Amino acid sequence: MAQTKKKRQTKHRGNAAGQVEARGRTGRRPTDGERKPTARELRAARLDQPPTWRGAINRALIAAGLFLVLLLFFFRHQQLGPKIGIAVFMLAVYVPMGYYTDLFIYRRRQARRLREQAAKRDPAAR
Repeated sequence: MAQTKKKRQTKHRGNAAGQVEARGRTGRRPTDGERKPTARELRAARLDQPPTWRGAINRALIAAGLFLVLLLFFFRHQQLGPKIGIAVFMLAVYVPMGYYTDLFIYRRRQARRLREQAAKRDPAAR
């Protein structure tokens, strides 16, 4: 059966060059509390968190698990015990190495932030 009512079309206002421009904002601007944080703000907030042992352990488990899978794939005909031993050793090395690397990067980032804030407050002190 044929449609009796014509479907409503959205208005597009074309310019002289034939390009269709989208309409601008019609409502009020959202306040800071209503606005979603941008990806840059989310990343900055995540990087401003101090490192945790839990995060280091999770990262080390993933890395050691991937290392074990690669060992199993490349050395198929050797025994399983030494491969697991190497993976456990890698886990024991990765956990503190990852934590202290994150801690070093975190402290360096915080020190740079403090220097930038001090430079903003007193530009003549440089």
